[in-house]
Amino acid sequence: MARVVRFHSHGGPEVLRIEDMDVPSPGPGEVRIRVRALGLNRAEASMRSGSYIETPTLPSGLGLEAAGIVEAVGAGVEGITQGDVVSIIPPRSMARWPAYGQLVNFPAELVVKHPPSLSFEAAAATWMQYLTAYGALVDIARLGPDEPLVITAASSSVGLAAIQIASRIGAVPIAITRTSAKKTALLDAGAAHVVALAEEDIEARLTEIAPQGVRVVLDAVGGPIFTPLTAAMARGGILIEYGGLSPEPTPFPLPDVLAKTLTLRGYLVHEITGDPARLEAAKAFILDGLASGALKPVIAKTFPFEKIAEAHRFLEAGEQFGKIVVTV
Repeated sequence: MARVVRFHSHGGPEVLRIEDMDVPSPGPGEVRIRVRALGLNRAEASMRSGSYIETPTLPSGLGLEAAGIVEAVGAGVEGITQGDVVSIIPPRSMARWPAYGQLVNFPAELVVKHPPSLSFEAAAATWMQYLTAYGALVDIARLGPDEPLVITAASSSVGLAAIQIASRIGAVPIAITRTSAKKTALLDAGAAHVVALAEEDIEARLTEIAPQGVRVVLDAVGGPIFTPLTAAMARGGILIEYGGLSPEPTPFPLPDVLAKTLTLRGYLVHEITGDPARLEAAKAFILDGLASGALKPVIAKTFPFEKIAEAHRFLEAGEQFGKIVVTV
């Protein structure tokens, strides 16, 4: 028996339950992991509340990221053995492969032996944020040295990962955040500029920072911010949308899209994780960055497993700087 987190109805954090369940032996191609830490993502809160792109059969588990120790391997698994310290690439389906538990089975192709220098907490805070940022900025946008990059929701784990990746490439990360309360922290995290959307004219500030326009925008918000963002973009620019945090409608900025031949592109990390060649390139980039120290997960706060509902409340409050981690 092992403790796992499940929910029997959609709703707020209070619907999360810790239950005792039998965890089967790993099947062919699977690895069983004794979990030591979990990384929390907004996708998990969305699935719990019933607004995610995946609609699970209830009751359901959830969770996209974990780190721990391999306890057993199924038939046909090569390169991973009992006792290995590993972390998990986010699966396409949380319902099929939930990570919130003391013991979890995962496909071997989604299990990574991470650098020994990485703690369980840092390892559990690695893959979703860096794969998301890498896929958008390196794989799709081909961000280059000295290019300005606009990052909204910059204090989120993906926002901070994007700042680090842009800095590693030699690009110029421009962080957009709600207020100036996190300005110093964002500058310390590597942002070249910080724009507070509630206090400044975004279009004017971005035009001041990048008079020739911004070619690449990484946005997690949507809503009214689309108008000033596209107004500050360069001809032929690309806006990559990976979120949708704003509750307000998102306008289609037709004049700027036409005049500047802009690309507005939706993006899911599954584009990278579902393509073996692209995933291997991403893993190599991220593991190299972790080993060199160029990439370093920022952990906002840790919670014990028993406080999973409290951890979700903190996640949804939106005040964190970096990743929320739960220790198991």
